[in-house]
Amino acid sequence: MQMPIHVILISMLLFFVLFFGIGFLLNMLLRMTWIMAIIYPIVTIFIVDDVRFIDYFRNAGESFSELGTKLSRLATADLLILGSGLAGAILAGYVMRVLRKKGYRMF
Repeated sequence: MQMPIHVILISMLLFFVLFFGIGFLLNMLLRMTWIMAIIYPIVTIFIVDDVRFIDYFRNAGESFSELGTKLSRLATADLLILGSGLAGAILAGYVMRVLRKKGYRMF
């Protein structure tokens, strides 16, 4: 089943805005500029894979193998949507860095 182009575009925009907003707020509250860009791959793993988090430590070989299989089987639309979320997280860190250089103090 293929996703219509308007659904892909809206999903990309929503993921971009969602992770930009979360990243911006986390940067502002925790004063760690790239925190969301670091956390985003973990969030992506939770979105893509259905393996419990503890299994990545208990049974690492099989869990990461299954994760690699699932990531390689993602459709292009899914990769675009997840990529736009990563772009939003990175842009949030960059915007916060620029704002701090210009003298803005958040909390």
